[in-house]
Formats: sequence, C-alpha cells, structure tokens
Amino acid sequence: MSDHSEPQDSEQPQPRGWEALKQHVIDHKVEVALWATRVFTIIFTFGYFIPLLGNPYNAYYKALISNAATSALRLHQRIPRVTLSREFLSLLLLEDSCHYLFYSLIFLYVTPVTLVLLPVFLFAVLHSASYSLTLLDTLGQNSWWGARLLISLVEFQSRNILRLVAFTEIFLVPFTVVLIFMGRASLLTPFIYYHFLTLRYSSRRNPYTRNMFYELRVLLEGTARKPGIPSFLRNILLSVISLASKLAPPQQTQQ
Repeated sequence: MSDHSEPQDSEQPQPRGWEALKQHVIDHKVEVALWATRVFTIIFTFGYFIPLLGNPYNAYYKALISNAATSALRLHQRIPRVTLSREFLSLLLLEDSCHYLFYSLIFLYVTPVTLVLLPVFLFAVLHSASYSLTLLDTLGQNSWWGARLLISLVEFQSRNILRLVAFTEIFLVPFTVVLIFMGRASLLTPFIYYHFLTLRYSSRRNPYTRNMFYELRVLLEGTARKPGIPSFLRNILLSVISLASKLAPPQQTQQ
C-alpha cells in the first residue's frame, strides 16, 4: 500500500484586522452596500418605534426607502443587464427583490402603518446577520461574542422569521381595506397590494407565503368543522376560504 501521509503544502493564514476589513469592503462593494442598507433599515425602524432622533414619521419612510435601495441593489446582482423587452419584465417579476421594491413603493404613499415595517425589518435582520458574521470573521475580533450570539440566535430562528413575514404579508390584505375606512390609504391600495401578494404566492425561491396560505386554510377549515361553532360564523369562514381560493394565482410547474 502506498503511503498517503506525505506532508501537504501549508496554507497561508488569511489576514485579519482593520486592513483586511478595508480590503474586503473594496473587493465586495455591492455585498457591503447591501449589508449597509439593511442595517439602515433596522436603525430607521427602531427610530420609528423609539423616536429619540428626529421625527418618527421620517424614520418610517426612510426605512422603506432603505428597503427599496436594498431591493434595487439585489436586483442589480441578480439581473445585471437591463433590456426593454417582455422577457426581461417577466424575469424581473420573478425576483423576490422586485417584489419588495414594489412593496416599498406601495406604502411610501400611505400614512405610516406600524405593521408595514415588520416584513422589511425582519428581512433586514435575517439577511444582515449572516453577512455581519462574515465581516466579524474578516475583522478577527473574537471578543465580539455578544454579536455572534445574537447572529446565531437569528439564524436559528430563520424559519420562524420567514413564516412570520409570510403571515404579515397575508394579514395586510384585509388590513389595507380597513385603512381605507380609516382614511389612511387610497381605494387603489388594496388592489395594488393584491398584485404584490400574487407575486409572493408565485415566488419560485420563497415558498413560505404559499405554505402559510395552506396552513391558514387548514386552520379555518378545521375551525368551520367544529360542531359547536355558530352557523353564521361557519358560513363566513367558508366564504373567506372560497374567495381566497378563487383569487389565488394558478400554480406553475416547478422546473
């Protein structure tokens, strides 16, 4: 038998420290810009809830603008070449980042609503956490154990975070109708938001919205079948299920 225990070439250790971080920023400008816009979304969201620095309404709209900037940069990564064609538009509408660029534009023209910031905040936290770990590794600051612990907690809860985002997306449909009666949204807002939700339902990369619709349907059907539920409430639940099924876009076969 041949001896495979020959000495291998020793790998050069990767440089760590502020100079390495500076070089990383130069080499990965778009990724760092995405991380920065997500951090700004988080900061502005906190600024809306805890108005210590300025007007909370300004912080609300800045959070949406930061999310729009994140979505635009992500679209640039996914589809770098822009062409004026139907194929390009179809490809654009398949991207999740396009969906949330659309989302930000919808609510930029609506009176501030706290619930609207929840999906963009959660996405910012989720996606910035993993890249923050990359930056910490580049910096080589092992003493940042608190930040690493928070990042690990976010990544551990990523599935629950995505399910909460999907539930919020769905719940905002009837909520936008309520906003009309409260005088905080226009008549077109629910119809425009419905098109956003159909894009999320048909997403090829994120199945959580489709799964949440299914979970809610199973929950409502199970509630409607309970013998003790009043008949009028049962009819309401079945009508909601029927309406949602009719409005749902057709499923496409996944390649």
